[in-house]
Amino acid sequence: MDFLIPSAMAQSGAAQEPSMLASLIPLVLIIVIFWFLLIRPQMKRNKEHRALVAGLSVGDEIITAGGLLGRITSVGESFVTVRLADKMEVKLQRHSVAQVVPKGTMDAAG
Repeated sequence: MDFLIPSAMAQSGAAQEPSMLASLIPLVLIIVIFWFLLIRPQMKRNKEHRALVAGLSVGDEIITAGGLLGRITSVGESFVTVRLADKMEVKLQRHSVAQVVPKGTMDAAG
């Protein structure tokens, strides 16, 4: 039966439990890793997107979250009107703007 219970453990009687500090160190380490690898970069992206949405103006060429390319024709408090093609305008929520592209991108895309 020595292969199931190590001889040293069987002879000592009871196993020593690790201290409270030793058991908390892995948990704290995991939280720190999650903070630097997941939470902090996501907060940074959210801050950049809020700045992008706040800076939208008429004439900006944008790409929507759905991948549509258009030019802003009017800006409201929570909506923007985007011209996708001649005689085709849509209203979008401001937060659905994914990216502002350089002027002239619509003309180059053809």
